[in-house]
Amino acid sequence: MRVLGLISGTSHDGIDSAVVDWSLDGGVLTGTLVHTGERPYEPGLRARIVAALPPNKIDLGEVCALDTLIGQAFAEAAAEGPAADLICSHGQTLFHWVEGGRVLGTLQLGQPAWIAERTGLPVVSDVRVRDVAAGGQGAPLVSYLDLLLMAGLPGRTGALNLGGIANLTVREPAIAYDTGPACALVDAAAPPYDKDGVLGAAGTVDAALLAELLAEPYYAKEPPKSTGKELFTPGYVKADLPQADLVATLTALTAETVAAEIRRHGLDTVIVSGGGVRNPTLMGMLRARVPDTRLVTSDELGVPTDAKEAIAFSLFGWLTAHGLPSTVPSCTGASGARVLGTVTPGSGPLALPEPLAVAPVAIRFL
Repeated sequence: MRVLGLISGTSHDGIDSAVVDWSLDGGVLTGTLVHTGERPYEPGLRARIVAALPPNKIDLGEVCALDTLIGQAFAEAAAEGPAADLICSHGQTLFHWVEGGRVLGTLQLGQPAWIAERTGLPVVSDVRVRDVAAGGQGAPLVSYLDLLLMAGLPGRTGALNLGGIANLTVREPAIAYDTGPACALVDAAAPPYDKDGVLGAAGTVDAALLAELLAEPYYAKEPPKSTGKELFTPGYVKADLPQADLVATLTALTAETVAAEIRRHGLDTVIVSGGGVRNPTLMGMLRARVPDTRLVTSDELGVPTDAKEAIAFSLFGWLTAHGLPSTVPSCTGASGARVLGTVTPGSGPLALPEPLAVAPVAIRFL
């Protein structure tokens, strides 16, 4: 079954896509990667998304407009790819409602009816909220894919995604959580991002500011936990520093908070993915802080670093279509595993495969 996964992450710079042809045999799920792509948001739409993010305030008219415009952008991204049987769309997170360490709600915009109308295919969407309704964080959902990827690898293993927010999955015991900012604060200090880590490399880390930032209470909270740009807003850091020094300090903040969690779990190997992999300054700072841990990119396991989350949503679509849960309760904090999402029919009658009784226990990519 071919499933197109679509997602725009916390960097909100565009829409990542991945078409994967999935087949299950003897508990091993094989994914043949057919296509990956990225469609940048049109500048005007991206500006409206940025303006809608906390701490900014918008009215319901703008929420309605963004739901439509993001849905239409996702529909165009879907139409550009090769043929598929099903689409799973994450949409764009506009708000992740967290109070007292509990997630009370989560909002992803991008009306799936536009995607179904444009492509004629059924669309799985609104994927996170079922986990939240079951008492979970709604994140990191990618932990399901991470645990399958890590199955059979030697030693204590983890998987790290460096997007706008960083999240870590640990295999034993199976837990996952957001560690804090990955590229979000660096991007805000050096818009749209610090290309090749040039500014971070040119600057000097301000030890006093770094110590102040490390005192953020979020880091001391026990998992499961999740966060986003509701906390780490573009205005989160107010410091009178040269830009290069500020970027260097924020890069060090990401490296130190991630490294602290890698050290905490005594991980021998960590599979790294996400846009932060392309920042050699960040990766260098991280390696220096965990010299006894082997950092490998997800590319080495057949999962392109920039497309991992789109591949994960393709997987979630396949699981939902087959009646299988896509969550790991110990990772999200939910009361149990849940089949995720709602389904918008395509141009014809909705016809899903026969439900499967047994979930995959391992995964491989071709």
